[in-house]
Amino acid sequence: MKLDGQVAVITGAGRGIGRAIALAYAREGAKLALAARSEPELQEAVAAASELGAEAIAVPTDVTSQEDTERLAHRAVERFGRIDVLVNNAGMSGPVGPLQGNDVADWVSTISVNLTGTFLVCRAVIPTMLVQSGGKIINLSGAGATNAWSNMSAYCSSKAAVVRLTEVLAQELDGKGITVNALGPGSVHTSMWDRMTEQAADAGANFIHQLGLRVTSGGGASIDECAELAVWLASDESGALTGRLISAATDDFRRLAPRIEEIMSGDAYTLRRVGLD
Repeated sequence: MKLDGQVAVITGAGRGIGRAIALAYAREGAKLALAARSEPELQEAVAAASELGAEAIAVPTDVTSQEDTERLAHRAVERFGRIDVLVNNAGMSGPVGPLQGNDVADWVSTISVNLTGTFLVCRAVIPTMLVQSGGKIINLSGAGATNAWSNMSAYCSSKAAVVRLTEVLAQELDGKGITVNALGPGSVHTSMWDRMTEQAADAGANFIHQLGLRVTSGGGASIDECAELAVWLASDESGALTGRLISAATDDFRRLAPRIEEIMSGDAYTLRRVGLD
């Protein structure tokens, strides 16, 4: 098993991609501290992981709360003694429509969940990883990080910021045995995508609406491939790869292991400005 005995903290684990990652980790032998706001969904995820033979606990958590995120890290260490992997998956799509018409509270809430939530959970978990001199942090990005979508300003801004936060944190933790990477899931058919495309249709955001139709008709990325990439990034197979954005939809991550040294010597899989020669 690729994650045998590893302890993983996963946010947004009650549904969608987070739940799929949790179950993939369970199959690979990990012990799990699963976090989400919805306790019933969280308990169902824990039960499903337990059926696969994994030791798992549910920690109801609002990732925008410093108190909650610190309690999450404490509960994981209290139960399992360490934290080897952190998956920051909790997120939301936010308001859809022209920026000037967005509800301010909804816009700020999107940044709070997607970006500040990632910051707070990292802040709570990193001290444990530093004591251990090792760990793997995986931050969920999104298609909005590398694509500018009209009528999706909060989502795109927050997801691009998550990638830059990943790169900065990777630099800060360089040489300390902790890697930090972003996982781009691509367009995956989840309940969040359903809500997003419904809102897009109401707002006349044709591009994201058409993308949503492609996803629901089976043209999007596979949720299983997202989970497989999350396993790869958490395992020894990803080696010293850090500060990179790897896409489940467009990058052949299964073949990257022999090229990690080459990747780390340049700007591949990063957010960098490209100019004319």
